[in-house]
Amino acid sequence: MTTRMPGRNNRTGSPHRGEPEYVLIGKLQRAHGVTGEIVLGVTTDFPERIKRGKVIYLGADHSPRKISGARPFHNNVLITMEGIRNREEAAELTNLEVFVRVDELPALSEGQYYHHQLVGLKAVLENGEEIGTVTEIMETGANDVYVVTDKAGKEILLPAIDSVIIRVDLSEKQMVVKPPEWE
Repeated sequence: MTTRMPGRNNRTGSPHRGEPEYVLIGKLQRAHGVTGEIVLGVTTDFPERIKRGKVIYLGADHSPRKISGARPFHNNVLITMEGIRNREEAAELTNLEVFVRVDELPALSEGQYYHHQLVGLKAVLENGEEIGTVTEIMETGANDVYVVTDKAGKEILLPAIDSVIIRVDLSEKQMVVKPPEWE
């Protein structure tokens, strides 16, 4: 269970206003073996970036820890961290969320965005009319779906496809959209 922190976004563990400081990459699951390894349940699309020497931040207080070892384990990663020497110490970290700093994320290709960059954008029609704010991103098998919430609290679901998402302008903090005709 995630602890609510006043003035913080529970999805990212970051302040509500502006660019988040941290991005969630996984959750520590259980100790493995006797030498301090622990299973990191991965939620990032880039698990290959979880490697020796990387600093991660644990829990709601974002306590920094340096990874001293990492190896694939099923669909997860087994990690060891500096200062964690045995199974008991690793077990104490079970269920902590694991974050990385946003300013340490690598740049993406043109037209690609991290989810935290999209949540909070104003969704506007091509004529400039605002229809709401992107409040959530649902990952589906085919494509992501952006949840846009209008001022009345009604949700509009927009598939993240070129014919619907016309343009993303991070500097203007808006997404130009052309909602599909459902009726």
